Amino acid sequence: MAEGFFVKFWGARGSIPTPGWQHRKYGGNTPCVEVRSGEHLFICDGGTGLRELGIELERQGRTPIVAHLLFSHPHWDHIQGFPFFTPAYNPANTFYIYGTEAGDTRYFDLLSGQMKSDYFPVKFSDLGSNILPASLSRDGVEVEGVRISWLSQLHPGGSLGYRFERSGSSVVYSTDNELDTVIQNRAESDADPALLRRLPDDYIDFVRGADLLIADAQYTDEEYLTTTAGYGHPRATTVVDAAVQAEVKQLALFHHDPMHGDVEIDAKIVNCQKRALSHGSELVVFGARENVELRIDDPSRASES
Repeated sequence: MAEGFFVKFWGARGSIPTPGWQHRKYGGNTPCVEVRSGEHLFICDGGTGLRELGIELERQGRTPIVAHLLFSHPHWDHIQGFPFFTPAYNPANTFYIYGTEAGDTRYFDLLSGQMKSDYFPVKFSDLGSNILPASLSRDGVEVEGVRISWLSQLHPGGSLGYRFERSGSSVVYSTDNELDTVIQNRAESDADPALLRRLPDDYIDFVRGADLLIADAQYTDEEYLTTTAGYGHPRATTVVDAAVQAEVKQLALFHHDPMHGDVEIDAKIVNCQKRALSHGSELVVFGARENVELRIDDPSRASES
């Protein structure tokens, strides 16, 4: 593919891996999303899905592998796959670990930290590949012909969202972001749940017009309003409202709750699709699921391997 992006979900589950028959449809691996532009590989988060991506890269015989790794934040579910990423053990390969500013090596350092002998039998320093710190900038940067920008998000300890742009196509990766804490018309939307919840301009501008928004949509309305407010994740319906407000084309509901099986996720998706329609929007809403592939230069094309 010469233009646009290829996107594949390798893990879409939040908090903890969830094997079992209840999770067959959407999968149980924690967050990892492949974003490819031509032959250039960008990897969003390194949850247990990263192991599956590594196996596939080696099966394809890609040598050498050069990839750019961007982490939303260093909670366990987003980094726990890295020690099992087999391409990291091959001296022919090179991996860039990004911080937000020049000199920001926190993600590089934290990946190293989780591989101390107290936690794992192989040291970070023993990995055979070239693993190098890299940085973005506040105003964004071009990497391999792709413009990458970032935004600080609302999560305990903080998190980052990333926007990828090339040749008029755009993908936004925005997980672990409790948008419900910054609803601008809170009183009115609480009184009328059907009302569009207005989100801050900085977030709306960041995701505006995206061909694909991959967004944390962990909780139902009932869960959020009764038990999970403040946990760092939004209502799925609030994410829909943000996507509608920003005129996003496709929304992938992501970071599925470990307590939600396929039946519960199916119901959440239907509810979100109905909400988008109730706002008069043509937004396409679907649930992120392992092995689903999208070609963003032609959003109508999707295939499952």
